[in-house]
Amino acid sequence: MKKDEIRKRVIDIARYYINNETTVRATAKKIGVSKTTVHNDLRKRLREISPNLFSLVCPKLEKNALEAPRRGGLALQKKKKGKK
Repeated sequence: MKKDEIRKRVIDIARYYINNETTVRATAKKIGVSKTTVHNDLRKRLREISPNLFSLVCPKLEKNALEAPRRGGLALQKKKKGKK
């Protein structure tokens, strides 16, 4: 992949993530890449490509990381209810 293509993908992912208030997993599914790619793009590459976008993405990543255990617990409860 060329540097310009990677740069465009990183910016597209960041904009989608910011504008849609979504999770890394949902963003990866929508864009068509792995969640590892999305995470690396947002945490590592974006900082160098666009510090301004990075400053907008970082708080959202941290917020989602804090909420993830709660969402996981709710999903487990829902799954258990369905089995009964």
